Amino acid sequence: MGTFKIEDFDITADRGFLTPHDMGAVKLPADFTPVVEAGHKLSDYMSSGRVRYFLDKLPEVKIENHLDRLDDAQLRMLMVHYSFIVQAYVWGEPEAPAKLPRNLAVPYCKLADKIGQFPLLPYTSYTLDNWAKLEKDKGVTLDNIYVIQNFYDGIDENWFIMVHIEIEAKAGPALAAIPALLEAADKKDEKGVAAGLKAVLSAWQKINPVFDRMIEKCDPYIYYHRVRPYIHGWKGNPALPDGLVYEGVEKYKGKGQSFRGQTGSQSSIVPVMDALMGIGHENDPLREYLDELHAYRPPLHRRFIEEVQKRSRLRDFVAHSNDAALITLYNDIVTMVEKFRTKHLEYAASYIHKQARDAEGNPTDIGTGGTPFMKYLKKHRDESGAHLLPLPGESAKRA
Repeated sequence: MGTFKIEDFDITADRGFLTPHDMGAVKLPADFTPVVEAGHKLSDYMSSGRVRYFLDKLPEVKIENHLDRLDDAQLRMLMVHYSFIVQAYVWGEPEAPAKLPRNLAVPYCKLADKIGQFPLLPYTSYTLDNWAKLEKDKGVTLDNIYVIQNFYDGIDENWFIMVHIEIEAKAGPALAAIPALLEAADKKDEKGVAAGLKAVLSAWQKINPVFDRMIEKCDPYIYYHRVRPYIHGWKGNPALPDGLVYEGVEKYKGKGQSFRGQTGSQSSIVPVMDALMGIGHENDPLREYLDELHAYRPPLHRRFIEEVQKRSRLRDFVAHSNDAALITLYNDIVTMVEKFRTKHLEYAASYIHKQARDAEGNPTDIGTGGTPFMKYLKKHRDESGAHLLPLPGESAKRA
């Protein structure tokens, strides 16, 4: 099938799916100054208890005059600010509104259409594009990054986002190894496959320890009450059973729209690993939900997952290699992914499921994406483990 390059899918070896731009240096045209300033003042507005009063005053920017002139970094930065503002408008007061006012809805929907995403906070704007380095010549690590836009500007909120940012960066070398790894498998090049698997495994050995650090500065109680409430969507959420009306947006014709909320499950890392390693999941409500979430990823990242899934013959090659070293490398990666899913399950229990429900729109049994998560996270974790391959001489007791 020929080789393909990660750069064609907006991926880099040192940052993975993270933005390649220095977002801290991005400047926007003067017309957007009120929007940027509102983003910077969002914590103050929300603390006042009347965030909508202030956001209602924002001008309706004629964004169509700018969309073709803004570069990629500017579009991303604008999406970050607008997304947080919109989420604050919907969830920043005790009762969710039936509609989003046109001064926010009209420019936001045109912006979302331009970049190919839905008009609510995506993982892209929450994490992938929402950071910068403290020291430009150093790495994307927890001690050298900061969050550009947030809701309340607290350490728990920032740390929650920052952990995801470093995880994304640590995945970069694994993603970079995939094209050559798949080519090696196609050519039945065992040395090439071994080198690729070692690169992927090495990345995972760095990813999981970062995920383990979540608890250091993100307290479960604070997360549930001061971070999570504002990242919900309006599909499957009891506070907005009919969705949200985007005032003045012609294509929606005044009808409520139901979109999935921001969630770490919108990250493309694990879906790429599933596609690469041939890890399948039985049909169930979470599988259907994850399939639906695929549409919430950036278009180029979606295409990369699809390309890997289409090209990968890795599992079959390793399974029929009769090479204990190759099979062990493959199994070690599957085990790492299983451990990642196990940690996700543990965090879901402590950070959400065990907390006391504080509002109708912040349920403990439904994820921010709008699904009953605990049951299916465990199932998908178990399905990962079931894909371990038997070593030569062992009975094929696993799938």
